This record gives sequence, structure tokens and C-alpha cells, in this order.
Amino acid sequence: MADRGLGPLRAYALLAWMWTRAAAQYPASLLLLTCTQFAVTGLDFVAIGLLFAHTPRLAGFSLPELAFLYGSSCVSFGIAYLLLINLDNVGVHIRTGTLDAMLIRPVSPLAQLATEGFTPRRVGRLLQAAVVLAWAVPALEVRWTPGRVLLVPVMIVSGAVIYGALWVLGAAFQVVVADTREVVNAFTYGGNFLTQYPLAIYGRELVHAVTWVVPLAFVNWQPALYLLDRPDPLGLPTAVRFASPAAALLLALVAAAAWRAALRHYRSTGS
Repeated sequence: MADRGLGPLRAYALLAWMWTRAAAQYPASLLLLTCTQFAVTGLDFVAIGLLFAHTPRLAGFSLPELAFLYGSSCVSFGIAYLLLINLDNVGVHIRTGTLDAMLIRPVSPLAQLATEGFTPRRVGRLLQAAVVLAWAVPALEVRWTPGRVLLVPVMIVSGAVIYGALWVLGAAFQVVVADTREVVNAFTYGGNFLTQYPLAIYGRELVHAVTWVVPLAFVNWQPALYLLDRPDPLGLPTAVRFASPAAALLLALVAAAAWRAALRHYRSTGS
């Protein structure tokens, strides 16, 4: 693992596996914590179910349609959460001086930061969202063509990349401006909450912002409009429905550039 030729993806896999093996030494605790996370995150969807006990539709969307939005957003978020949530702790590593130690190792500092304290119990959040999505898909009143079927995994992967890029951008921001974890969470956790519901319930200014500034609309909203055969409240061209991969790639490139720039301008705290 100390070879200079070790790539960031291989480094990530090896470090994550090391932490996973450590967690597996206590299987009962790991299972309990995973189930707890499954149950706790499931309360969000219970709240949606209670909402539909009083109204048959929300902004014209039925319960299965809202479950599809919820499930697709949370599966994408769950993947990014599992892989990159530890980037939230960049500020802590800066204050304690451990980031300095990571920077002199022949391993990607981003891989080290992302895997520090990695735990498979976080898969509980992902499984809960997957269960909701698995229920929602067959319940939708949709004519499933090959294109629509293919769009679902493309949408989920693109959404995971978007959330992951936001975490990397947040990590870069913390390198430059310490103790900004709450600001980052507003875009990651806040973005996940926002996209669990139809964007039609929000103001046009906000929808424009999450379409053209922070591309959260491409996590699931724009693809879902095509899948569910719904008009776009903003009146955007049909081609925008298929732009999630492009939006994800663009944001990932911006995040990578921001991370490299942040490291170049990093100044040690001397801790």
C-alpha cells in the first residue's frame, strides 16, 4: 500500500476493506447498527405515508410517484454517503494536524480522508431507500420501454456522482475555510431532502437555482419528468430530461479541480 504507483481507486478499496474487516470483528454490533440506521432513515418515508393519509396527491403526484422520487434520491445519496461521508471531517483533520500527515504519504489524501473510519453499517440507509424504490417502480402507472428502464440506473449513478461531487467540493471548501461543515451539509443532506419531493412544490427561483447553479434537479427530478410523462414547470426543452450524466460529469470535473486547487493553497496549522 506504500507503493508510489498505488492509484486512488485501489488505495480507497484497500483502506475501506481494512476498516470493513475491523468492523466485522464485532458482527452482532455491526448488524444492530445497520438495522438501526435502516429503521431510523425509514421514518422519513413513514412521514410521507402519513402525509398521503390526508391527501391523495402532492403537487399532482401520487404516493407511488413520490416514493419513486424519494427512493431514487435516497439510493443515490446512500451510495455517496457510504463512500464519501467521512469527507465531512476534513476540518477536524486540519485542526488536529492529521491532514499534514496524510499529505506526505504516497497515497491519495482524498482516498485517506474518505476511508478514515469507514464502516459498512452505513449500508442500512442505502438498503432502506432501495426497498422503497423497489416497491415504487412496479407500482407506477408507466409504460416501461427499454429507454425508460435504462434511464433508472443511469439516473441513480448520475445522482450518486452529483452528491459525491458536492461532498468533494465541500471538502475543498473546508480546506480553504475551516469549520464550515454545516454549510456543506446544507447542500448534501439538504439537497437530499429537497429532491425527495416534487420540485414543483418549491418556488421557481429555487428550482432554477437547483437546475443551473447546484444541479440537484438532475439527481432525479428531470429524469423523473420523462419517466412519468410530466411537463416541466419551467418549460425546459425535452433534451434536459436526459442531461443527468452530463451534469454529473461537469460537477465532478469542477469538484476535482476545486480539490486540487485547495490542496495547492493549503497552509498547515502547525498542530
